[in-house]
Amino acid sequence: MNGVNGVNGMNGESAGWAAVRGAVAAGGRRLEYEWLGPAPAAAPTLVFLHDGLGCVDTWRDFPAALAAATGCGALVYSRAGYGGSEALPGPWPVSFMHQEALVALPEVLAALGVRDGFLVGHSDGGSISLIHAAEETQQAWLRGLVLEAPHVLVEPICLESIAKLPALYQQPDLWRRMARHHGANAESCFASWVDVWLRPEFREWSIVDRLPRVRCPVLALQGDRDVYGTLEQLRLVGAGCGGATATQVVAGSGHTPHHQRREATLAAMTGFLRPLL
Repeated sequence: MNGVNGVNGMNGESAGWAAVRGAVAAGGRRLEYEWLGPAPAAAPTLVFLHDGLGCVDTWRDFPAALAAATGCGALVYSRAGYGGSEALPGPWPVSFMHQEALVALPEVLAALGVRDGFLVGHSDGGSISLIHAAEETQQAWLRGLVLEAPHVLVEPICLESIAKLPALYQQPDLWRRMARHHGANAESCFASWVDVWLRPEFREWSIVDRLPRVRCPVLALQGDRDVYGTLEQLRLVGAGCGGATATQVVAGSGHTPHHQRREATLAAMTGFLRPLL
């Protein structure tokens, strides 16, 4: 496995646990990534897909912990316009998650030699995971999906919470955190993401009709205090997916169980993944 344009990559025979940072070309953009643990030739790969305002760094050390608990490798990357990846000028199309799932993500997997493994998607990343898994051409490599607070349709509670974000991010501490994670991309990714979700035409966005085509095993988690979605999202995933699907409500968690209820989330994901290895 090699980096792009001279950025250091990871040798395909290496199974060390040191984090390797690099860049990969996908979807017409240069994307930052981090690899942890075994290379694709040595073990299945956990591919982490971040939320709507996330990136490689916002996962913190959770990918390393899940990789260590399962013996898998972990690939974490920032989508275009996020973190240290190349900018993605707005306005974004309503189909931005579909484009990621069907164009950029397959190119990332191919470029980095991922041949066997799982998608671990949070929020928008969970939706992208479901769209990807519903495509027959992408199903051969997938052993399963691990989803945290995925969206399968648009709910008023989500739009109401997103509408509050511009005022919230006027707080210096919150904006400094955003700028720390996203650097020069901070302003554009924030504005573009809020804009696309709040557009009137986005209210009809739904992937419920795709769920029956998701045939791999699925674990879906959601916090019982999630302000970006009701537990109807979890019910729809559980009832709609075409393969074996488990759902779990994470008590006392908001929208980010892997940080807010880390140990319970790590245990649930590990328990789901180990029998599939």
